[in-house]
Amino acid sequence: MRRIIYGCVLARLTQSVLAAEPSRPRGVGPDHAKFYKSTDLFTCISNPSIKLSTSQINDDYCDCPDGSDEPGTSACSYLSDLSPAYASDLSTDNASRSIALPGFYCKNKGHQPSYVPFLSVNDGVCDHDLCCDGSDEWVHVGGLKCEDKCKEVGKEWRKNDEQRRKSLGAAGKKRKELAAEAGRIRKQVEDRIQSLETEIQGSVLKVKSLETALADAERQERGRIVRSTGKGSKVGSLIQMAKDRIEELRESLVDVRVQRDTGKSRLSELETILSTFQAEYNPNFNDEGVKRAVRSWEDYVARDRPAIGNDAQDRDLDEIAKPDSETGVIKWSDWEEGEESDVDVLYKIEEYLPVAVRGWVDQKLRDLRILLVENGVIAASTVSGDESKRLTDARNALKVAQESESSLRNELSEHKDDLAKGYGADDIFRALKGQCISKDSGEYNYELCWLERTTQKSKKGGSHTGMGNFARIDSITVDDDLPPDGKGLGSGVRVALRYENGQHCWNGPNRSTLVVLACAEQDEIWKITEEEKCVYRMEVGTPAVCEVGGKGKEEGAKDEL
Repeated sequence: MRRIIYGCVLARLTQSVLAAEPSRPRGVGPDHAKFYKSTDLFTCISNPSIKLSTSQINDDYCDCPDGSDEPGTSACSYLSDLSPAYASDLSTDNASRSIALPGFYCKNKGHQPSYVPFLSVNDGVCDHDLCCDGSDEWVHVGGLKCEDKCKEVGKEWRKNDEQRRKSLGAAGKKRKELAAEAGRIRKQVEDRIQSLETEIQGSVLKVKSLETALADAERQERGRIVRSTGKGSKVGSLIQMAKDRIEELRESLVDVRVQRDTGKSRLSELETILSTFQAEYNPNFNDEGVKRAVRSWEDYVARDRPAIGNDAQDRDLDEIAKPDSETGVIKWSDWEEGEESDVDVLYKIEEYLPVAVRGWVDQKLRDLRILLVENGVIAASTVSGDESKRLTDARNALKVAQESESSLRNELSEHKDDLAKGYGADDIFRALKGQCISKDSGEYNYELCWLERTTQKSKKGGSHTGMGNFARIDSITVDDDLPPDGKGLGSGVRVALRYENGQHCWNGPNRSTLVVLACAEQDEIWKITEEEKCVYRMEVGTPAVCEVGGKGKEEGAKDEL
């Protein structure tokens, strides 16, 4: 009983709806149904002055200049603003000849409704990608009957859509993580700037203190009393020269003795050889050369020759060759002690003063000398050699402090410049900067490094080709079809990164790359094309631009250079 009552109620509701909404002409969508309510007359949508009979709707003849009378045929598919006027609108001023309807409406029950271009209506081709119910081929040209595939297409579409939704959800989550990471990095930069400013203040005070210390050290250096070491006197120089000369002669004597002993040994060996030759040669052997050599040897032996050295001379030479420190004949240390100078005597006098008074007198003498030097009464001390250790240390300490301050200021400037740069909405690209992704594309590998560079790498080896260096964040409007897997730009405003001034192209410009971004779960290069010579375009998916694709150019048009 309940089922019967429910069925009656449903039937009455259905009749009420049908009565309230009369059937639309073929090809008319719900958005334009209000123009087709009249059962007697039809008014052209863009040209209200033109009225037609309802029988002229979908009669396969274009009566309205805007084609609104043929929503279900291709009769008006040729219309445009450049179309010539024709009989029905000759008397109409400023008649619009642009098609008023978006296309042939397909209900696509079980899937999503859509519009098909009028050129595709009854063209003998089943356009299941747009009109899955086949209603666009209602004339059945050549016996063609397009099967209704909306159930299968809708099921597949809903499956892919669910997948896309999950992917977009994951991408949105990753974008939040990137935004949090970008905020953390920015906070680090801001904290570092505060720390650097504090360090620079301390460094400035330190430099000023060290400059004062250096000035004081230089003032003290001008009044420093230089004590004579005695080594610069003529007698001292002469003593040093004599010492060096004697040492040189001693070493030469040792060398000569070694050479003499070597020659003596060789001479003895040769004499032995010739004596043996004289004793053993055959006098009957008629060789003038041999006889002449024997006679020369006999003459040599007969001559009176002085002996080469003897033991007494060798002992004397051994004694002479000994270093002076071993013989004790000359004590150079006695001669190297310098005589006291007037300054030394002055220092001797200070030694007799009490300790408390000695420092006071010494300081007063130094102050007096500095005063006289500064007023030109006496000349400053000239020291043949390095400056005092105190002055050297003060100068080095100041130099180190100044270099440290300069380094801190440079780092501070870099961080402030970094904060002033645009990194997109929520500073999102700050979290990606420096990271790289790549794509294998046949002969080449292409690499994109966020906010740094784009590169083309040949698989055959050789050097890499720079396709551009990061210049700025921009935005562009695109109008592409979105593939089923969602890896495409779609339509609307998209964030773009411009990379310019890459490696020079032979007989062309410097290489450049436009990187157009769309929302995706992972950072991925989808497509690479060369639009002009050495002008490249990359389509890239990244979670960084999810939910911000339509914010326009204000967010990202800042020049990063």
